[in-house]
Amino acid sequence: MTLSNLVGRTLESIEPDAASIQRLLEAAQASLADAQLPHLSSEGRFDMAYKAIMQAANAALQANGFRTLTSKPGHHQTMIQTLPSTIGLDSATMVLLDQMRKQRNVIDYSGDLVSESLAAEAVRQAAALQALVRAWIRDHKPYLLG
Repeated sequence: MTLSNLVGRTLESIEPDAASIQRLLEAAQASLADAQLPHLSSEGRFDMAYKAIMQAANAALQANGFRTLTSKPGHHQTMIQTLPSTIGLDSATMVLLDQMRKQRNVIDYSGDLVSESLAAEAVRQAAALQALVRAWIRDHKPYLLG
């Protein structure tokens, strides 16, 4: 399924806006920096890393001319699962990020604790995704980086 096939279901077409994409990338960088603060709990680090992942995935989607329909359920899932189409992310990494999304939901609703290793992995994945998104935009749509 292509991104265009998702228009009206989970996505809408937009005109890519350099300022919006830049704000998302800056927000993702700030969230990643917060995720690395040593005094935060592992839950706090995981939450901030997950937020950075979502912000980077959103920037990738918008750079391709799409935005999720937040009025419909599953917009986080859509942002993650479209990464192979938006930036060519390998499917194994996409599955890992989607597992983190599912874990986040379980943690939020069950009160389960986040292990140090899960928080550290989320931070690693957030940093790697940001680098990939920035590189893809730089290589394919550099005018969006300002």
